[in-house]
Amino acid sequence: MDEAGSSASGGGFRPGVDSLDEPPNSRIFLVISKYTPESVLRERFSPFGDIQDIWVVRDKHTKESKGIAFVKFARSSQACRAMEEMHGQCLGPNDTKPIKVFIAQSRSSGSHRDVEDEELTRIFVMIPKSYTEEDLREKFKVYGDIEYCSIIKNKVTGESKGLGYVRYLKPSQAAQAIENCDRSFRAILAEPKNKASESSEQDYYSNMRQEALGHEPRVNMFPFEQSEFSSFDKNDSRGQEAISKRLSVVSRVPFTEEQLFSIFDIVPGLEYCEVQRDPYSNYGHGVVQYFNVASAIYAKYKLHGFQYPPGNRIGVSFIDDGSNATDLLRKMATQMVAAQLASVVWNNPSQQQFMQFGGSSGSQLPQIQTDVVLPSCKKKAPPETPVKERLFIVFNPHPLPLDVLEDIFCRFGNLIEVYLVSGKNVGYAKYADRISANDAIATLHGKILNGVRLKVMLADSPREESNKRQRTY
Repeated sequence: MDEAGSSASGGGFRPGVDSLDEPPNSRIFLVISKYTPESVLRERFSPFGDIQDIWVVRDKHTKESKGIAFVKFARSSQACRAMEEMHGQCLGPNDTKPIKVFIAQSRSSGSHRDVEDEELTRIFVMIPKSYTEEDLREKFKVYGDIEYCSIIKNKVTGESKGLGYVRYLKPSQAAQAIENCDRSFRAILAEPKNKASESSEQDYYSNMRQEALGHEPRVNMFPFEQSEFSSFDKNDSRGQEAISKRLSVVSRVPFTEEQLFSIFDIVPGLEYCEVQRDPYSNYGHGVVQYFNVASAIYAKYKLHGFQYPPGNRIGVSFIDDGSNATDLLRKMATQMVAAQLASVVWNNPSQQQFMQFGGSSGSQLPQIQTDVVLPSCKKKAPPETPVKERLFIVFNPHPLPLDVLEDIFCRFGNLIEVYLVSGKNVGYAKYADRISANDAIATLHGKILNGVRLKVMLADSPREESNKRQRTY
């Protein structure tokens, strides 16, 4: 559909070309009479929401209307409701031919077909693994009538994977759910069930950016869900790959900047992301940049091949900026493997004594990999010193070893004790001075050390904690 000859009048906000599909499915495509003026379109469609612009497609030479128009709304739910209520209606009392209203296809798509209702009613969500289908239905029924809910489960164990689908009866209801549900659900529209097969997907990724997919190791010696560090074999050709803070992201289906951000913000340190639109293909292309190389490395090896939504794998590769951080990559891999091993041991109380006394040499200081500027080491306060401030520490995705924690938190001075809570990704630090505790919060909160993100905050007093429900994470 040629939109080059479109025109629009009227004041207010007018989105740029790059913003026409933000949010997704917020434009409607109209088949109308050639004699319908823009003022009538604005009058009939404004009750459904905030209209950002109207395009009436015109002939390039005669400037006459082609009987086609686009209306851009501020929200997807507004566009969907306009489609549901105005499709098949007549715009004026003298009109005998009803109009046709569809959700417009994304401009980044190679085709201009109309988006079908089936593609707009099913959403994909991330949920707690404890959720049942009834819990999922109860959470999302406030946005409209639900046709069905389903939870993705492991075929072998039958356990939930923490992913689910919700199918609504109307597109506007699904759009309302995406717009208004808690961001922790990371709700997006689900891929249609009749998309390309897995074999075509593999063909696509075999040629994508001339980068080979990673391979599973023959023997998994550690009880981790993924062996992302198995790729550090000295004969692995990827060991020579240029490393940088910038990543290229390629997807078989288009994605928005918000979706790209929600995926890569899982790894702390995200600086910005940008979607690059290719008018000649249906693929999604984007660039992601982190504040530090360590975060980019972790994101690359954690998210390359990640399915979002299920059935669509994204490809992640480094963008060569002239630097080479292979040594940093190997050091980070070693530290992160050690941290995960420590996490396994700390989740097993019977092994804690080994980790504290037999797992490391007392003559060597623990190594810390981070971009944070830390003070020099200071002596700990005597154990009998009165506690002036307690800090509560949350680790993501797993706790740091105790000797590393002690080395980090003693640098602010007046540290009495730091300890971990058995079986949980949390710990506490006790200080003999409030200024030292506040310095630790200011320096460490939200930062990454040895591949682990820390949340550091003031702990509740023991009396307050006894009156509260136990924290869950």
